[in-house]
Amino acid sequence: MRILYLSHPEVKIDPQVPGPEWELSDQGRRRLRAAIKRGWPGRGWRLIASPEVKAQQTAEILSQAFALPLHTHPEMGGVDRRATGYVPQDRYDLLTCALFDRPAVGPEGWESANVASARIIKCFQEVLSEVSDDMIFVGHGAVGSFLWSALTKTPITRAAGQRRGGSFWAGNYDSAGFEPTHGWQALETASAK
Repeated sequence: MRILYLSHPEVKIDPQVPGPEWELSDQGRRRLRAAIKRGWPGRGWRLIASPEVKAQQTAEILSQAFALPLHTHPEMGGVDRRATGYVPQDRYDLLTCALFDRPAVGPEGWESANVASARIIKCFQEVLSEVSDDMIFVGHGAVGSFLWSALTKTPITRAAGQRRGGSFWAGNYDSAGFEPTHGWQALETASAK
């Protein structure tokens, strides 16, 4: 089966609203719709989305464009950052680097990379035990990077992380395991095949 993991594109950042409730920005919607206009990802996929608003909105746009079945998995959320709540971009970048640099330790009370990785791997395995369709997992950059590392049997590193939200990686999965097609690529590279 084909597997895609798509991180939600840009969001409306509102310090007064919890991160899981942030919505897609106009720019994020434009980027996603431009890929759809190029025929990506096409029909024949099943969408498995994070329960967070930005991921749900991303998945709903894809679902409506290609009549794709959409399911939500409660364990697909982004890294739990409630301990700090909103932080300015420069501090967020430092904390994210620390998250990848020390996977066993959650910086300033964030969920650790190891815990988030175990959660997304369990989610992936649960979905695969129930579904044999080609799947697009719609979620978040960090946990998508952790899942990539687990499936490719490579260490969690910042270098393996996405460069920009609204990126995706792809591969094929069968009884022999995961065969990567490509690592993180921006939506701008997406086209119908």
